[in-house]
Amino acid sequence: MKDAIGICRIDREKYAKLMADNMATLRTKLGLSQQELAEAIGMTRQTISATETGVRPLSWTCFLSLLFVFMQNKETKILLKALGIYTDELADAFVITDLEHLK
Repeated sequence: MKDAIGICRIDREKYAKLMADNMATLRTKLGLSQQELAEAIGMTRQTISATETGVRPLSWTCFLSLLFVFMQNKETKILLKALGIYTDELADAFVITDLEHLK
């Protein structure tokens, strides 16, 4: 399979774990409860809790949803970069370099 966007080459587990390990900090920085964050991204409060406590791993789709939410706020956007959750490698992975596959 041709990797038109570099997302297939990155270590998804690494990024998901970093997000899970720092999710409570990022969530509280936004002033959101577990319930409010869960509703914002279509998860349950129990899943948020289990992820924050390390009982359950964070899925890649949930990582992407959380990334979208946290990138919308200036303070959490800075934290994502400082914590190594949003890196140049990750940003570059989302750049489409071959538009031929979209035809």
